[in-house]
Amino acid sequence: MVKKISEQEFRNEKDGLVLVDFYADWCGPCRMVGPVVEELSEEITDMNFRKVNVDEEQNLALSYNVRSIPTLILFKDGKEVDRMVGFSPKQRLKTWIEEKR
Repeated sequence: MVKKISEQEFRNEKDGLVLVDFYADWCGPCRMVGPVVEELSEEITDMNFRKVNVDEEQNLALSYNVRSIPTLILFKDGKEVDRMVGFSPKQRLKTWIEEKR
């Protein structure tokens, strides 16, 4: 399950592998990638999946230099490991996550 989080909740995500989907409700590609990330969260259960609405959490998006959405950022123990911008198919995202573990 992908949990929508606030900036404060985000700051508490320090342990393990976390994928954060920076999105907006009005963004077409975001609406395409959202269900893919949800499916991955059901398949890959040993990590956390989060989403951050850039309209509601502008400071957080700015602090991670999110300029385009959707932006998926992979964190390990609170540090950014890698990011992907735009829509990607499920298998590509799954492979990307596995490679970055």
